[in-house]
Amino acid sequence: MARLSAIILVALGCTVATTISAETLQMGGTENAARFEHAGKPSRGMSQARVEATYGSPQQAHTAVGDPPITRWDYAEFVVFFEYDRVIHSVTRR
Repeated sequence: MARLSAIILVALGCTVATTISAETLQMGGTENAARFEHAGKPSRGMSQARVEATYGSPQQAHTAVGDPPITRWDYAEFVVFFEYDRVIHSVTRR
């Protein structure tokens, strides 16, 4: 019985030791990602009027879809998505 208890304790100790160990993954170049993400594009919360005043008229304005209404404006360099009249996301074209 003592031998079985010792085996269980060793197995449990090995399991805990492997569970606790971890490595940290270092990723270079991410410090500027947030700055480049929004460079030259409308930011979240901007109104449609402000986007149009800042970036001009879109090349194409798609009609609203769904509820809440989601509208898409296409520009040469990026695409802007609005919920009602506020920017919810803007993405750079590839």
